Amino acid sequence: MSHFEDYAEKYECVRLERNDGILLMTLHTNGNSLVWDEIPHRELGYLFADVGADSSNRVVILTGAGDDFCTEIVADDWDLSTPKGWDQLYWEGRRLIQNYLDMPVPMIAAVNGPAQIHAELAVLCDIVLAADTVEFQDAAHFKHHGAVPGDGCHLVWPLLLGMTRGRYFLLTGQKISAEQALEMGIVNELLPREQLMSRAFALAGELASQPPLAVRYTRVALNMMLKNMLGDSLSHGLALEGLGIIENQRPRS
Repeated sequence: MSHFEDYAEKYECVRLERNDGILLMTLHTNGNSLVWDEIPHRELGYLFADVGADSSNRVVILTGAGDDFCTEIVADDWDLSTPKGWDQLYWEGRRLIQNYLDMPVPMIAAVNGPAQIHAELAVLCDIVLAADTVEFQDAAHFKHHGAVPGDGCHLVWPLLLGMTRGRYFLLTGQKISAEQALEMGIVNELLPREQLMSRAFALAGELASQPPLAVRYTRVALNMMLKNMLGDSLSHGLALEGLGIIENQRPRS
């Protein structure tokens, strides 16, 4: 078991607020839009474990600070050139996704703006609300960085978009607009930015009003297929990503 006061100020990349069992999780870098670097990559898996182990959490709302959900990645602090360096990223990546899916409370994404880096954290939520300025892309892998999208993206996007559209999205760096995201079923609702959080809290209140075990176990049931799929292929995908990235660091003759 964990308690809110033990982890409320523990993590650098997230601001946590809880009221009546509804936990607001705001991802940020120094109070502004999240920059994906070694800090969230390292911290979020542990955060999700703490949140999941706290039975006082009834519903989680996940959002971002600033105008973007996440559009920037900085890899300066990672050792991407050796198996030992990738081993750290491998374990962090597995822990992040597995502990995310293990959280036994419904999750509502309130996507506050463009989500181009690790947007799967938003679209894997049980309910996905988005500002009408949102835009989705996988800018962290194949098209822009020559990296295998093996950290879960290789499953999440084909599952959401369908196999043909999902592979195209990952291989071409396609940007999906807010209207397209709604049409494709990536998001449930589009709202003006100023209405986003009020709608998220309204839905969270409805979910939290249900019997506690029904709330928790419905999340568990809805995630069974995803957990099985990722359990079978996440390690392999991360290993393939690491092989490709290490090869990219070698001098070209």
